[in-house]
Amino acid sequence: MTANADRELGFLSATEMVERFRAKALSPVEVNAAVERRIARFEPKLNAFAFRDSEATARSARESEARWRKGAPLGPLDGVPVTIKDLFLTKGWPTLRGSVLVPRDQPWEEDAPPVARLKETGAVAIGKTTMPEFGWKALGDSPLTGITRNPFNTDHTPGGSSSGAAAALAAGLGPLALGTDGGGSIRIPCGFCGIPGLKPTFGRVPAYPASPFGLLAHTGPMARTVADCALLMNVLTGADDRDPYALPRDGADYRRGLEDGVKGMKIAYSPALGYGRVHPEVAAAVERAAKIMSGLGAHVEQVDPGFGDPREAWLTLWYSGAAKILGHFSPEQKKRLDPGLLVHVERGHKLSAVDFLTADVARTDLSRQMQAFHRRFDLLITPSVAVPAIKVGQDLSDPAHEKEWIDWTPFSYPFNLTRQPAASVPCGLTKNGLPIGLQIVGPLYADAKVLRAARAFETTYPAPRPGLAEE
Repeated sequence: MTANADRELGFLSATEMVERFRAKALSPVEVNAAVERRIARFEPKLNAFAFRDSEATARSARESEARWRKGAPLGPLDGVPVTIKDLFLTKGWPTLRGSVLVPRDQPWEEDAPPVARLKETGAVAIGKTTMPEFGWKALGDSPLTGITRNPFNTDHTPGGSSSGAAAALAAGLGPLALGTDGGGSIRIPCGFCGIPGLKPTFGRVPAYPASPFGLLAHTGPMARTVADCALLMNVLTGADDRDPYALPRDGADYRRGLEDGVKGMKIAYSPALGYGRVHPEVAAAVERAAKIMSGLGAHVEQVDPGFGDPREAWLTLWYSGAAKILGHFSPEQKKRLDPGLLVHVERGHKLSAVDFLTADVARTDLSRQMQAFHRRFDLLITPSVAVPAIKVGQDLSDPAHEKEWIDWTPFSYPFNLTRQPAASVPCGLTKNGLPIGLQIVGPLYADAKVLRAARAFETTYPAPRPGLAEE
């Protein structure tokens, strides 16, 4: 095939891909071959993958092709390429979590719930994607895999911790990805890479093993279209015996009503949540997005939710989780950690049970406040991230005003504390061509409403393509 044909298949949505499979106008083997060629071309520039097994992927594509020839697909994603963040257990493939401290040579005999559901529906796993060590930061580098780069400008980070997932999607290396989000790890890379993604209501997608970050940690879909996020949600949701917090399947089809728009919705627009510092180009793009939502028929009101920055509560819970992850490693092993992660671990060890419980009370209070806020407003919109993608090799955007990486992403972690659904959709580009994201937050369990609003906005601004992926 030509590069143009490969590009067409690389950027084909999962929804359209399945329609072509059903019509026998396209085969999973053809798609896999095109994606493989694109990976061979762009992966040396991006470093999006932590592990790949091309033979196993090709075998899965052939098996899917045989099922489609018989008219007997396993499910709605049969034959569709998907990447898996290197945080999810995957049978037969190592799950190293971005760390040199996780032994590669051990049995890998179990699939995490989302991975199992992908396999049950016939999806074709094309590899494990890169992440920072144990997902500790919102940047795309680790001691294990080095630096992952942003397809819109390889001098910049794709964000994290679902780093490789976002980079691969933006570059047209498959249409779907599994991500996780404990403080913005889906929404930040989606914002930096110009793609949509959803942090669902906590428990909507089951998780196993349990995250050391507890109720902060969500699992969700990343894609290049909102419809594909909805399609993936249909596969991922529902209870699993291994996750005591998983919500039962409620029968929702997240594609139903997706095109119903936002007419009549009451949407709060908060430019800075009352405390954030926002890059002027980001602020301008999100203000334009709010006006677009109004033009689509929503009742948009500029208003802050009224809470102070919950930074310290989130950091207390995050530091505690970091200390829990690494409690069994020796001092010599810890010397091999990402130095920034080691700082978090040391801070976690200094916290008391009272510190943790105080942060947990703050989380509960914030959740209660947001529940009251959503009695007035269907949705809240903010920037996804306060700044455009920062350059690789640095953790801070503005060291004069920032102490932690979370200081340049003040819009994401509050809604991990509250467990609410929140999406990021692209809403513009900076003058230097870096994507800007719009965050859409809904009340607990309103995942479908968040996706519906994301789709409404997407009709006015589809995901941009990076120049690198068009080469």
